[in-house]
Amino acid sequence: MTEVAQGVARPRVDSAASRRPVGLLLVAVPVLLMIWLVIWPAINAIASTIWRPDASGASRFDLSSYAFFFSDRYSLDNLAVTLWTTLISAVLLLLICLPIALYLRFSRGRLPAYVQALAILPMFVPSIILAFAFIRVLGPNGMVDILLNAVGLPKIRTPYLTPWGPVIGLVWDNIPLTVLILLAGLGSVANQSIEAARDVGANALQVFWHIILPRISNSVLVALSFSILGIFSSFTLPYLLGPASPEMLGPFMQRTLRDVHDPVGAMTQAVVAFGFCIVFGLFYVRSVARNRGK
Repeated sequence: MTEVAQGVARPRVDSAASRRPVGLLLVAVPVLLMIWLVIWPAINAIASTIWRPDASGASRFDLSSYAFFFSDRYSLDNLAVTLWTTLISAVLLLLICLPIALYLRFSRGRLPAYVQALAILPMFVPSIILAFAFIRVLGPNGMVDILLNAVGLPKIRTPYLTPWGPVIGLVWDNIPLTVLILLAGLGSVANQSIEAARDVGANALQVFWHIILPRISNSVLVALSFSILGIFSSFTLPYLLGPASPEMLGPFMQRTLRDVHDPVGAMTQAVVAFGFCIVFGLFYVRSVARNRGK
């Protein structure tokens, strides 16, 4: 009786409120690192490109670097090829990875395990190794050309050093992350709902369109957001596999800084790329907020 009385008299502890400082401390370090390594350099780059010294040495508001970027044909061609590569790669990723994720989700047996292992294999291959393998296989006088020549067929037109070279490499490089995100989203699709739809006569396309797709729409959006952000800001594969002109913004920034010795021009290109990435990133933040609100 004494123990019960003591238990009743003890004040009730709000566990959620007590854990709140611990949660804030856990996220404090990555947030501070992001502010130090990402947000502050971005703010500094924006300020350096819009607040510049004039001929007398006095700093003043100046948008001439942005005016040059958006009036220079070469810069606009590089921006256009970057957007084209990002859009084509995102569409190809969705067309390739969604069937793979559906097969892995609704298949049983040993074969899906092998398929999943092959799908995530690019995650363990560095980009520079992928570029070297691409050149050895699809490059001029590569393995494909040798095999075609051995059977008396003409050579193929290699995608190496064309806009399609980075597309092939970036799609292959982003398959693992896209498949894993879509597979996680498909885990929320209950087998009972699919069986119920089939019981009332729905075919495979109707089940996918009315049952599966609405439940994985957020996962598709998240997968595309991650892929687009990675592709838009990529450097290694476009630098090694892409053409010298026009080029994607990553190699363009590096060449402007090191070869042309124009830090203001390189920072202007970086700010433009950062602006496009913010738009894509907002889709991811919106999807996360919607999921947390459910």
